[in-house]
Amino acid sequence: MVGGYAVSHPFQYVTLRCVPRVDREEFVNVGIVLYSQSADVLTAAWHLDGARLRALDPGLDVDALRCALETVAAICAGASGGGLPVLTSLGRRFGWLSAPRSTVLQPGPLHGGQCAHPELEVERLMRRLVLIDAG
Repeated sequence: MVGGYAVSHPFQYVTLRCVPRVDREEFVNVGIVLYSQSADVLTAAWHLDGARLRALDPGLDVDALRCALETVAAICAGASGGGLPVLTSLGRRFGWLSAPRSTVLQPGPLHGGQCAHPELEVERLMRRLVLIDAG
């Protein structure tokens, strides 16, 4: 809070999609990458539901998808080397992660909003866009 008012941070995010067969244009949301310049936050969260993913493509390599998502998290954290891009700012990392790709793991369209706590917002977006409520 600043002067009794909650600070609101603008943010941008992309939903990460597993697209096992690009030609079929079917996908399952598997993660979120969220960036807030004013809060100095770049974070990713993900969840894999193997049964749901294999319903789209029984031959999907879920371990390779998990590795790709771990790479996204590493880039958010600023890891470099081993073939990872050298991107010095959070904004450049987010730009690289949100760029369109024709691979099994693709970012969806860019969206934005405002929130007081970006670290909590990514959890809310995960519940809303990725996780399936069994109840």
